[in-house]
Amino acid sequence: MLEFIEYGYWGLFLASFLAATILPFSSEAILSLCVYSGFDISLTVAIASLGNWLGGLTGYYLGYLGKLERIEKWLKIKPDKAIKSKEFLRNKGNAFAFFAFLPFIGDLIPIGLGLLRTNPYWMALFMAAGKVCRYVVWAWLTVQALS
Repeated sequence: MLEFIEYGYWGLFLASFLAATILPFSSEAILSLCVYSGFDISLTVAIASLGNWLGGLTGYYLGYLGKLERIEKWLKIKPDKAIKSKEFLRNKGNAFAFFAFLPFIGDLIPIGLGLLRTNPYWMALFMAAGKVCRYVVWAWLTVQALS
């Protein structure tokens, strides 16, 4: 995990993207390390949010394509979990994309919404709002802990 911090903002972006796609680890830890290391907080939050949002969009796109074997191969999510996510989200709408930052189920939300072929613009907007809120709160908590 410390390898990411060596690459500065690019490392943060990559860690945030990968945390939303194929690697099960906490991008918040990398964000905290960046804040602790003196990186600009606003830029850190923006880059982490962008990387994680693009990772979520990747999941949505793979769901939209409907190729369950690709979801399993690239995102390491079993087809039955993707289908359960789709069924759970069936009548919930794009606003549920706000919660794509949640641990464990967050990666399944964009995939399920993609399988449902929901409106990509609204989904992307709600998901971005959730991811930005999460990183803003996390950065604030990190600053408080360092004070």
